[in-house]
Amino acid sequence: MTSAPVAGDVPPPGLMRRLAAFIYEGVVLFGVVFIAGWLYSTLTQQRNALVGQHGLQAFLFLVLGIYFIWFWSRGGQTVAMRAWHLRVVDTHGRPLTQARATARYLAAWLWFLPALASVHALGLDHSTGAIFGTMFAGIAGYLLLARLHPQRQFLHDVICGTRLVTQLPPPRPKKATALPADS
Repeated sequence: MTSAPVAGDVPPPGLMRRLAAFIYEGVVLFGVVFIAGWLYSTLTQQRNALVGQHGLQAFLFLVLGIYFIWFWSRGGQTVAMRAWHLRVVDTHGRPLTQARATARYLAAWLWFLPALASVHALGLDHSTGAIFGTMFAGIAGYLLLARLHPQRQFLHDVICGTRLVTQLPPPRPKKATALPADS
């Protein structure tokens, strides 16, 4: 009797496909953040972007957390992950619990926190070019860090005991072809 393959036996999706899903996720999140920001500014009657910015940041952190935790614990795929046929599972191939999805959300901030902390430490908080350049370098470094891991996993997945796998859609049923009618 053979056992089912463990998730660790299956090679992870390629880094370029995961990066493409990451970029697509950014496009989707632009809309989520836009709507959440509008909702926050409407409910708080915010008139100036600098007034209440910490409250807005906390609100967006919460909204993004709900987005990711809900999708990851309910099927393992966000909108972008579904488009790129990716699914997040635990190391044994099981769906994520809400606790593990929450831990993954918090650990996934490792994509951005080192770059943001260095921008703040260097006093470049008001330089848009420095912020974007540092973020780009940080993301590139995080991608390259995954190449050092034997299974090419990202650091936040290693920390949380999760991994990305390929989730191909089920094959579509073939349409029955009609036989020509006798004349």
